[in-house]
Amino acid sequence: MLIAMRKVADGLIALSATVGSLGLIFEVVIILADVIGRAFGAPIYGSQDIITMSMVMVVFGAMALCDRQGGHIAVDLFERSYPALMNRVIDILAALLGAVIFMGIAYAINESAKLSVMLNLSTNLLRLPKAWFQNGLSVFALITAAGMALRAIELILSGRDIRKGEAA
Repeated sequence: MLIAMRKVADGLIALSATVGSLGLIFEVVIILADVIGRAFGAPIYGSQDIITMSMVMVVFGAMALCDRQGGHIAVDLFERSYPALMNRVIDILAALLGAVIFMGIAYAINESAKLSVMLNLSTNLLRLPKAWFQNGLSVFALITAAGMALRAIELILSGRDIRKGEAA
């Protein structure tokens, strides 16, 4: 059961990272074309809107992968002096706290998206509905929260930290 959940989670994390990567490529192309266009007096209309909204995909699309690979900042000054069990408990609590934080982000952004729909909010120039990007951010935050929660469950049940590729 845990292995199946990990496969699904890894698939969602890979999909999320792929969307983030495509957002980054798209953003770089838009910036490059806009800079070249500005040099010739013809910048891309709405490039700021596109860049701002694609940044949502870049940052939050990669967040789950960052956690999966252990890329988040960790202060381990006392890790060597703590017993292994205490380090494991700290890792579990950190994963659970991260999951709660990302669920809170998803909830807050989802509520914001509802307001955006109600008020018909859109980007400044292109009039792209902000709710589209807010809903995407909310999904990415939920994927990150699910990955962190699964990591906590794996640490509790098996002692295996997926970020380190080790088994207890």
